[in-house]
Amino acid sequence: LVLELNQMIIPTYGTVPDQQNLHTPEWVDFDGKPDSLFFSDGQRRIDFVLVYEDESKKMTHKRSDRKKQKRKRQVYESNLINNGLQLEATRSVLDEKLIFVKVHAPWEVLCTYAEVLHIKLPLQPNDLKTRDSAFNWFSRLFRVDENIIKPEQEFFTAPFQKELLSNFYIQDKDTFFNPATRSRIVHFILSRVEYATKNNVKKFGINKLLDTGIYKAAFPLHDSSFRHLSTDPNCPSERYLLYREWAHPKNIFKLQPLDFIRKYYGEKIGIYFAWLGFYTNMLIMAAIVGVGCFLYGCLTKDNCTWSQEVCDPSIGGKIIMCPQCDKVCTYWNLTITCESSKKLCIFDSFGTLVFAVFMGIWVTLFLEFWKRRQAELEYEWDTVEYLEQEEQVRPEYEARCTHVVMNEITQQEEHVPYTACGKCIRMTFCTSAVFFWILLIIASVIGIIVYRLSVFLAFSATLSQHISGTEAIRKYLTPQTATSVTASLISFIVIMVLNIIYEKVAILITDFELPRTQTDYENSLTTKMFLFQFVNYYSSCFYIAFFKGKFVGHPGNPVYWLGKYRNEECDPGGCLLELTTQLAIIVGGKAIWNNIQEVLLPWVKNLIGRYCAAARSEKVIPRWEHDYHLQPIGKLGLFYEYLEMVIQFGFVTLFVASFPLAPLLALINNMLEIRLDAWKLTTQFRRMVPQKAQDIGAWQPIMQGIAILAVVTNAMIIAFTSDMIPRLVYYWSFSVPPYGSHSSHTMKGYINSTLSVFNISDFKNASKPFSPWFVNQTCRQVYRDLRYPPGHQHQYEHNIYYWHVIAAKLAFIIVMEHVIYFVKFIISYLIPDVSQKTKSKVKREKYLTQKLLHENDLKIVKKNMGKIANKIIQGVDITF
Repeated sequence: LVLELNQMIIPTYGTVPDQQNLHTPEWVDFDGKPDSLFFSDGQRRIDFVLVYEDESKKMTHKRSDRKKQKRKRQVYESNLINNGLQLEATRSVLDEKLIFVKVHAPWEVLCTYAEVLHIKLPLQPNDLKTRDSAFNWFSRLFRVDENIIKPEQEFFTAPFQKELLSNFYIQDKDTFFNPATRSRIVHFILSRVEYATKNNVKKFGINKLLDTGIYKAAFPLHDSSFRHLSTDPNCPSERYLLYREWAHPKNIFKLQPLDFIRKYYGEKIGIYFAWLGFYTNMLIMAAIVGVGCFLYGCLTKDNCTWSQEVCDPSIGGKIIMCPQCDKVCTYWNLTITCESSKKLCIFDSFGTLVFAVFMGIWVTLFLEFWKRRQAELEYEWDTVEYLEQEEQVRPEYEARCTHVVMNEITQQEEHVPYTACGKCIRMTFCTSAVFFWILLIIASVIGIIVYRLSVFLAFSATLSQHISGTEAIRKYLTPQTATSVTASLISFIVIMVLNIIYEKVAILITDFELPRTQTDYENSLTTKMFLFQFVNYYSSCFYIAFFKGKFVGHPGNPVYWLGKYRNEECDPGGCLLELTTQLAIIVGGKAIWNNIQEVLLPWVKNLIGRYCAAARSEKVIPRWEHDYHLQPIGKLGLFYEYLEMVIQFGFVTLFVASFPLAPLLALINNMLEIRLDAWKLTTQFRRMVPQKAQDIGAWQPIMQGIAILAVVTNAMIIAFTSDMIPRLVYYWSFSVPPYGSHSSHTMKGYINSTLSVFNISDFKNASKPFSPWFVNQTCRQVYRDLRYPPGHQHQYEHNIYYWHVIAAKLAFIIVMEHVIYFVKFIISYLIPDVSQKTKSKVKREKYLTQKLLHENDLKIVKKNMGKIANKIIQGVDITF
């Protein structure tokens, strides 16, 4: 393939031609047709547009620099013409310094590069009968009107070959290659044409010319305005139809026209919106079950016995709790936590367990059914064998190929950018850099923890509570709540700042790594960014869920951080409510921030641009100039959209046991996200270069890893963060003899029996509170550490109840994990990755390809051999 590219794609490499040998674009004036997509002759279609600033009118650079830039641009455009492209230049209507160079690819060039790129093109219409689904009538209610956007005709396709041109389904040469394919071919040529040679190293590609400022922009054209139909009768106005039937807010409950999106924007964008739509649809069931569990918690919270005991003045009102920090904190009543205990009953109920098990199964169904859907799209959009046949080497990789090695397979020499030792050094450096930044995030998390520990002291002194409970106004503003909310907000700000910094670092590391293909590049960057984002977003949640309040000792012997800060304690109900608060702040803040960054900023920039170019309303502006003033899409395209959704997928699955409303919030967000992304693409951004994509890339294994981890995290949240297991152990074992005094299983007495007793005389001087207490000689431990009371021969050591609870927690984790993993295995085995219908289509296409292409070749050979034989016989007869 490399030899083929060298022969066919870059025939102009070598010495730069002299000035008099340079080919130049045709210069024409704007013809006054604002919606035209053609050259001035009205025949040749504009496949790409290059924009540069006239060097003679530049005042910001030295004259010598301007001459060098002009020379490189002239050489580049000349080489484009040598490669068969046709160029036409037009001066801007609004700014005379700007020049627009329109690029057209003739039929011969399209055929040549379609063969090089192995682009699949139609052989004949699909003749397989399709069965209508039983739910077809229902889905038709949500589909786009077929009279407005007509369904795409299905074809059997094969990789294009020029010598077999007659076998392909060509009704019209002008429409055989659709605009997306034409733009992709032209961009491939633009990325590989030379513009200079320095020190025997060839410099080439539109990307470098854009980076150095020789060109200001390069983009394919939108086919019309999104506000109205095109006035050009040859224009289908697909952009207008996409805006009206897909991006407009009125279509929020409609299905997406995926084939139409793929036709206009290419497979890469099409597969993203297909995945996002599928994920959103699957969230409907998860949201329904989650809301049901939440409502169950709301309805049963009044029957929550342990919460009633906390709020009861005769029970919780008489329980005095030990101070939660050294010296400045005072004793307090358990009834202060009455409101938080009621809220906790909503989330910490039996419904939470049911929902956690359901989500473990749901995520498997989602991934398995997505594989089937993805296989269907791979076939329908001709990307089944894309990676093996079509994907080309990145220009940046080609430019560095200076080392010669022997290919083990072909036993031929080939050029690579680095030796084996050089590759090892690069990988070591990149891996070290990634780990350094991950450690930096962990350091920031530790900083947040230290903040929580230190600020809790200040809040405890400022928001102090009297034991009598007369200051009830402070029941909503406890030191724990104030610390939790402020720490969550600071954590969110730190997360966003580190994201901005690491984003640039990850790109630099991946560029240095120098992956071979664009897919390799994106997968490498995806892995780095997700590792960082995983630690950045989830570390604070993991800390609250599994570490906070777990290693704190007891009032007489507390555990200290850095020898100074006393470790944090959870409320008597556990840290589940705080985990819910943390999730709500991060998920909600992230959604708001992303929408501001992705939608509001481009809209404001375009608004300012339109305001500054007020003269535009007085002049007729061509389509290419309209598109130039839109925002560029960025080099990474959809990377950040995927990253945003996969991070959300992690929040929905990893910590769903603490927040059953997460799928509902994700569903609402995604319904808006689809339309906002569509609106952004169709109205605020230039048209992206259409790209092929076989699947969603590295995001698939990342989601599978999250799905496996989610079972473990939810089981551990229920076991160690929630209070469900201790309550069940008390209900079934310790409420009745021999450990309890009740005649039947009950939750009564749970609070009194699970809060360990501590003698205040056993306080050390370093932690003894300033405020004295003379009414009681004992206080209760805030967290359920389940220790023997003072005076016992094993005082302050863990009692039998503690070990029963630990055993029950470990047993629960093992049973829950094994049950869910077994069900996941059965589901993945029963649901095939490729449906039988898709398999039939693939087999039919391979059969037709063999029949139409290869058997026709044999017929031609036989026919020609017959003619040769006849001529030989005739020659022999003449001789005789």
